[in-house]
Amino acid sequence: MTKTFASKAFGAASPTAKLAPLSIQRREPGPNDVHIEILYCGVCHSDLHQVRDEWKSVMPTVYPCVPGHEIVGRVARVGSDVKKFKVGDIAGVGCMVDSCRTCPQCKAGDEQYCATMPTFTYNFPDKHVGGVTYGGYSDAIVVDEAFVVKVPAGIDPARAAPLLCAGITTYSPLRHWKVGPGHKVGVVGLGGLGHMAVKLARAMGAHVVVFTTSERKRADALKLGAHDVILSTDAQAMQSQLGTFDFILDTVSAPHDFNAYLEQLKLDGSMVLVGAPAEPVPLGVFSLIFKRRRLGGSAIGGIRETQEMLDFCAKHGLAADIELIPAAKLDECFARMVKGDVKYRFVIDIASLK
Repeated sequence: MTKTFASKAFGAASPTAKLAPLSIQRREPGPNDVHIEILYCGVCHSDLHQVRDEWKSVMPTVYPCVPGHEIVGRVARVGSDVKKFKVGDIAGVGCMVDSCRTCPQCKAGDEQYCATMPTFTYNFPDKHVGGVTYGGYSDAIVVDEAFVVKVPAGIDPARAAPLLCAGITTYSPLRHWKVGPGHKVGVVGLGGLGHMAVKLARAMGAHVVVFTTSERKRADALKLGAHDVILSTDAQAMQSQLGTFDFILDTVSAPHDFNAYLEQLKLDGSMVLVGAPAEPVPLGVFSLIFKRRRLGGSAIGGIRETQEMLDFCAKHGLAADIELIPAAKLDECFARMVKGDVKYRFVIDIASLK
């Protein structure tokens, strides 16, 4: 029987319950495990979907649910066989805590595409202690060192937390589609994901344009590094950009018209989705056919690539723009997220749990 220890957490008992303090069990570290005292945890929109059981058809929520997959903390203990970490290191955990490690994807460093599904950081079967995994809205977590990354000294740990999801989710497709100097890149939406996409694409040397429905976001987009901003509700502005983009990263999860952005692509241009609207979206196929355009998708990134992203951010002085909050304000922050009232990521100060 796996030995465990109690950990303080914040979670939901049902889809309609407020988030509240609770106690959960973490496994005692095994030979390959890293025990992390969590300092900060980002608040991703996925957390809200999962807590409210809004993905029940694909990933039904098991309660109590403790969300959180943008985790940064201090290493408290390490197993006897751990090589990469020592007590006192600042470490991070993202959306995954394990995978099969034997399929071609895992062996290639793409654990997020594991053939049998990765073990997600929360609300996924926990092979160690039973039940489901619990996330970073808690004061501690124990994870195999293969799924822990080092947070470089040059990044503020609080601002580093959202990089474990928002950062890697945007970095991975930009790298995979080889975005760089000479490319004109569009970013659809300026939220938690979009604001990191702008920073990263600019640091990669691309000409960056933000598409937004909100004129009030123009100044922020330019400040974050965009070269230009297009109001997507302005038909004339959209018409003026037709066929000029090499790559577009769509970060929006709300229902919207993909076709309007596909028309902005050049011959052989690519549009990649990292936002995930819940309902199917109509697609004008001729837009793809006549310009040999591509429409793709991308999910987070592998562990090796996540470390690469963190090192890239440290080198270029990049981190998330955040609002640090106490755990007691999570319900209020969830309500603000629904309204888009955050610039650009809430991060929980885990000291508030104590």
